[in-house]
Amino acid sequence: MRVDIITVLPDLLESPFAHSILKRAQNKGLAEIHVHNLRDYSDNKHKSVDDYPYGGGSGMVMSIQPFAACIGALKRERSYDEVIFMTPDGSSLKQDTVNELAIYENIIILCGHYKGIDQRIRDLYVSREISIGDYVVSGGELPAAILVDAIIRVIPGVLSDETSALSDSFQGGLLDAPVYTRPANWEGVKVPEILLSGNQSAIENWRYEQAVARTKERRPDLLDN
Repeated sequence: MRVDIITVLPDLLESPFAHSILKRAQNKGLAEIHVHNLRDYSDNKHKSVDDYPYGGGSGMVMSIQPFAACIGALKRERSYDEVIFMTPDGSSLKQDTVNELAIYENIIILCGHYKGIDQRIRDLYVSREISIGDYVVSGGELPAAILVDAIIRVIPGVLSDETSALSDSFQGGLLDAPVYTRPANWEGVKVPEILLSGNQSAIENWRYEQAVARTKERRPDLLDN
């Protein structure tokens, strides 16, 4: 999979993609992540990428020209399955969406800033709009990093134990069951006996029951689905 991210703050995305699972995925050749500085595509002599909003109001709006130039340059090199805009008013990010995007070959992610981006960018170029939650952050870079992390970790071969991603919260419509590791007795607080029994069938039943109970308590809306 190849991911191209368009941003005015490319340095902000250096660290998230240079460590741990995302770094290993790139080293294995399972993922490519390319970050593009939007200012490099501005035809303004000052390399500005924003302007005052028509109709007045506070804040600045990101201009259409640099985005159009960058997207156009990328699309001349390859075809893309999706052009995604990270925005608070997009569709809430769900695991089903992550699983769908993980089978694509090439995606572009646009990172907004300031008061937003010119609506014509969304109308002409964007195929999907995604929100990471009902709140606002300073820009689209951190949401983009979250989306990329969620996608790449479920690509086959990225995790050393591929079954790990399949048992994550939300994969089966449930939250994950409680997990434990050694020691079996920590200052009198013991691991549930069932997990020490060696009876794998009984353990899986217990985990399922615990997952249902936790989901019912914390996210009953998931059970409605």
